[in-house]
Amino acid sequence: MDSRWAALLACIFYCSAVAAGVPAQPQPETQAQPAPQGHKKRVSPHGPLKQKGKASVYSRKLAHKPMADGTPLDLDSDAAASKQLPLGSKAQVTNLRNGKSAVVEIKDRGPYVPGRIIDLSPHTASNLDFDPHGVGPVEVKPLGNGNGPPGDKAKPETKEAAAPAVGGRLP
Repeated sequence: MDSRWAALLACIFYCSAVAAGVPAQPQPETQAQPAPQGHKKRVSPHGPLKQKGKASVYSRKLAHKPMADGTPLDLDSDAAASKQLPLGSKAQVTNLRNGKSAVVEIKDRGPYVPGRIIDLSPHTASNLDFDPHGVGPVEVKPLGNGNGPPGDKAKPETKEAAAPAVGGRLP
């Protein structure tokens, strides 16, 4: 009877050690491998500087469903979803097929389909001349959220030339 008790106690100690994560055999120590060089993304504290990829359009079935920031999805808003840009930040999205741009506010997380970098509301997709059920090539440029460095304002890039002031001099 003593050998049965000893076997039972050994089994209990073994099972509790396994449950606690103690390895049965000592494992050789491994050294951490350095990160591979070459394919580094440039990332600012406010997200990536610029991305090119595919944009998709929110399904109308998601209307009024809560987004990551807690607000319900308004299909007629400038709401967008990004996995990398901070919630509440703004970004300029440019349709690479026709050059049209729109400013969106990141209110949700996604898209979760490989190769896609942003989900757009149907309203924004329409402004960019996207098929309402489609996917298209875009460039996404973060515009900041007001918490960035000085001069980091949520305004789209404009290509206007400075007009000379009265008298032919610039101010």
